[in-house]
Amino acid sequence: MNLSPYILSLQVTALATVLLVMFGLPLAIFLAKVRFPGQIIISTILNLPLVLPPSVVGFYLLLAFGRGGFIKEWLGIDILFTWQIGAIASTIVALPIIVEASRAAIINVNHELEAVARTLGDSEIEVLWKITLPLAKRGILAGFILAVARALGEFGATLMVAGNIPERTQTLPLAIYDAVQNQQYDKANFMVVVMTIWAFFLLLWVRHLEDQF
Repeated sequence: MNLSPYILSLQVTALATVLLVMFGLPLAIFLAKVRFPGQIIISTILNLPLVLPPSVVGFYLLLAFGRGGFIKEWLGIDILFTWQIGAIASTIVALPIIVEASRAAIINVNHELEAVARTLGDSEIEVLWKITLPLAKRGILAGFILAVARALGEFGATLMVAGNIPERTQTLPLAIYDAVQNQQYDKANFMVVVMTIWAFFLLLWVRHLEDQF
């Protein structure tokens, strides 16, 4: 059995997980705590990957990372058709989930508790770490796990920018598509079961967290 699609899926998801934490949570905190002109526009743009077809998201990534794109031409970064760009695509598609869930959880924190902490001399950073994030952890963790699950199952945007190259960029969703196209139904059935089990346990984790906190 060829293990590369399984390994690549976990590899892509691992990098996407790091990127989701690095960018998703700070964006959620910023949008929840800061009011500025055009905030609704920024929030709407961040949520576009939820409603746009993944192929459209992939096309935008092609414009950014491809020939003539500002990332390739200005920054000299050329990662098209690599697993790393697959991780970036997965991150962008999943980012709205962690941002919106975390933002909502942070907004719903009791502001009186935060105010009490400030009167006791805590700085805004201390209030955030001692009060806001611990009280919002349920929503943040749920959003994080759902975002990771979405990144794990990403297909369309990844296909656009990373291709479907065996042992290089072919993640499990792409391998399933390839197996069906080649009428390798036994192989496809096994991979579908594996994907379903992974997704099931991630969702089960979310439900467990909801009951725990």
